[in-house]
Amino acid sequence: MQQVVVYGPNDVRIVEVPDPSPGPDDVLVKVAACGICGSDAHYIAMGGLPIPGGGPMPLGHEISGVVAAVGAAVRNATVGQRVAVRAPAGPQNRIGNGGPGGLAQYLLVRGVTRPVTEIDERTLDTYLYPLPDALSLPQGALVEPLGVGMHAVGKSEARPGEKAVVFGAGPIGLAAIVSLRYRGVEDIVAVDLSDTRLALAERLGARTVVNAAASPWERIAAAQGRESVHGMPAVGADLYIETTGAASVMREIFDHARFGARVVVVAIYERDLSLPFLQIMAKELVVRGSMAVGHEFASVIEMLASGRVDVSPMLTHRFEFARVLDAFATARKPEAAGKVMVTFDA
Repeated sequence: MQQVVVYGPNDVRIVEVPDPSPGPDDVLVKVAACGICGSDAHYIAMGGLPIPGGGPMPLGHEISGVVAAVGAAVRNATVGQRVAVRAPAGPQNRIGNGGPGGLAQYLLVRGVTRPVTEIDERTLDTYLYPLPDALSLPQGALVEPLGVGMHAVGKSEARPGEKAVVFGAGPIGLAAIVSLRYRGVEDIVAVDLSDTRLALAERLGARTVVNAAASPWERIAAAQGRESVHGMPAVGADLYIETTGAASVMREIFDHARFGARVVVVAIYERDLSLPFLQIMAKELVVRGSMAVGHEFASVIEMLASGRVDVSPMLTHRFEFARVLDAFATARKPEAAGKVMVTFDA
């Protein structure tokens, strides 16, 4: 079969490898769709993660497909079943993060008869999530990034009637907007430098969109109100979700946050930040990190199947697997793309 691997910094290739074969506890999935994630670009730039036993790093962790074969001991999956694949899916798999990757014609998911336990010892639900008939396979590949956004929104403890600001309208920021609306939050401001992505944010439920290049905090204050903290001006947002990884954004949030505001960070920062702990203390700010997906896979599938949200605007580009390198190039253009999906014959 063919798969996408990283050989070194900015060296990504399509290579031929042997077809995987499932052991007694494993499931072989014929991949139908795999999304391109921002972390894939980081892996390509850094030359990939170390692989046990050495070799290039396979890519792809936003995956849906059809079960092609099951091991003799497997009772929780059947051939022909349409599934979303949880990734990284525990240390025995590390799908797309140092183990096998979903940008391949087939994916071997190991140990599905055993509990899923992440490196930090969180016991998770399962590796494979059946897709209802109402959901397409490309929608199934959106479950993982939507789960990242839902996880961040869960960390924010967002409640109906609150005011939220989402910095960054890339796929994770858009996923957070979808989840905020699903939880009943209607007053959402989306901030980004790309008018294309801001248009997507508006279609997905943001009430106000703000281009960060032009006095964004004036626009945020006009949309969500002005307050004062210890005699200093602040804006009325109850919570912030930060997806950009820009140090200047974090500092501005601390400068403008009202008393008791909550900040959730779901971004990769390439450099350590110095945090203004005086402001954190004096404003009683709550700052939380949000890493990947917790237990949200089933909740995302339920959300999609409910019909209460339409995530189709997120998916702006589809490429056949033969054009996967073009897919990477498009995903690197925030002025042009939302979520970029690679599809296979399923």
